[in-house]
Amino acid sequence: MAVIKERFVLDAEQSVLVVVDVQERLVKAMDEQVLAQLISNTGLLLDSATELQIPVLFTEQYKKGLGGTIPELLEKAADAPRFEKMSFSCCGGDDFVASLKATGRKQVVVAGMEAHVCVLQTVLDLLDAGFMVHLVTDAVMSRAKHNWKNAQQIVRQAGGVTSTAETVIFQWLKIAGTDSFKKISKLLR
Repeated sequence: MAVIKERFVLDAEQSVLVVVDVQERLVKAMDEQVLAQLISNTGLLLDSATELQIPVLFTEQYKKGLGGTIPELLEKAADAPRFEKMSFSCCGGDDFVASLKATGRKQVVVAGMEAHVCVLQTVLDLLDAGFMVHLVTDAVMSRAKHNWKNAQQIVRQAGGVTSTAETVIFQWLKIAGTDSFKKISKLLR
């Protein structure tokens, strides 16, 4: 694969979807409109990952205080593992890192919150560990827009790719006309 394609084009057979800390009590602190977009787009990513057999990993920051992942996302990938953590970076936990490495995949698509804290620290650790990381900008958020924007800028400067949910999904699909395309394209209308 050419260098540009290797960095910027996702392959369903090489991807893992990581959903960072979209938790019951944390969502209450978020802007409702932006949160609705995050839930919708993360849901599309989860539905697509399930259809295309892409591994999904959920993380939960300090579950005792912030609650679990919101049910409307969990139900879309009910069998996906959830990793509780205290470190802001998902890579601070050995179980998460071992599970990610066990997939044998090198592309990590990241959604979740907050963009400038747990998401950003995770992305930087993943890049440092040699993964190709795609941050889904319409499936991540922070309480303040300036923090969300700054996180994206840092990700790009560090060598990550910023993308959107639809771009990710169509890269995973590659071609039209398949059964998976027909199922997923109905969700995008």
